[in-house]
Amino acid sequence: MAFPTDENVIVGLDRADDAGVYRVNDDLALIQTVDFFTPIVDDPYWFGQIAAANALSDVYAMGGIPKTAMNLVGFPIGEMDISILREIIEGGIEKMKEAGVVLVGGHSVEDAELKYGLSVTGFIHPDRVLTKKNLKDGDHLILTKPLGTGIVNTAIKGGIASPKVIERVTHLMARLNRKPAEIMSRYEVHACTDITGFGLIGHLAEMVLDSVNGIRLQSEKIPIIPEAQEYAQMGFIPAGAYRNREFRASMTEFAPSVDRFLQDLLFDPQTSGGLLICVSKKDSRALEKELKTDGVQDAVIIGEVVKNGGEKIFVQ
Repeated sequence: MAFPTDENVIVGLDRADDAGVYRVNDDLALIQTVDFFTPIVDDPYWFGQIAAANALSDVYAMGGIPKTAMNLVGFPIGEMDISILREIIEGGIEKMKEAGVVLVGGHSVEDAELKYGLSVTGFIHPDRVLTKKNLKDGDHLILTKPLGTGIVNTAIKGGIASPKVIERVTHLMARLNRKPAEIMSRYEVHACTDITGFGLIGHLAEMVLDSVNGIRLQSEKIPIIPEAQEYAQMGFIPAGAYRNREFRASMTEFAPSVDRFLQDLLFDPQTSGGLLICVSKKDSRALEKELKTDGVQDAVIIGEVVKNGGEKIFVQ
């Protein structure tokens, strides 16, 4: 299949990344992304917030600033009251306001299954685009949100999670990645992505694939939603985690000391997860400290890039 080409495309279909990037001139490039999904929480307003935060995250992961958005809606008008859609859109708008993003349009269709998300356009200087690639030997990896939303959401569907846990995880998923994106721009960051449906291991695999490098993770450093461990041990593992494990098993080596529940958490598909920042070793401690000081409390160095690592992820 032959796709259209343009010399001004900086990131396009030839490389899988978080968003596309198009150079407008020597000082400006556009970041373009789109994302939508079915409800993962019962509250329509919070579903709108989470879906919007998730869509905006791809722009932050590329190092950019989101500027405009368009709503994407699939709604079963014959099955649900239109007031539900209004609450969803209100939630999305509030999150856009928080991000400084202007809603400029959208499109809706009648659909048997409710869906909501955004098409987002952001700005960035062409020379400052961050991609998933470009890992450097010795770089440190910083994760800015804890893992476990897929497992917790599975427990919620099973009626196990308490209202307190539901509220905390809902707010976590609705949290923008704006702050860590702004902070990391002041440091020597070589690559970045956000953690979503492929889980931590899946997104790390994308970063290391087709390189000579490997990645070593320190399992005890990885931030985890406290209740997610309990739910994982009870068997509340989403189907996506098993698919993620099967797909990337050949690239992953676990030390015998790494418990099965923790392995499941590393493959757990996340919704609106944190940024995974690949930063120079000399800057990593300062970046970690500033993130924590400025309110990104879960940010922590979880591993490092290993030279000639054979495109493997080693979990210790």
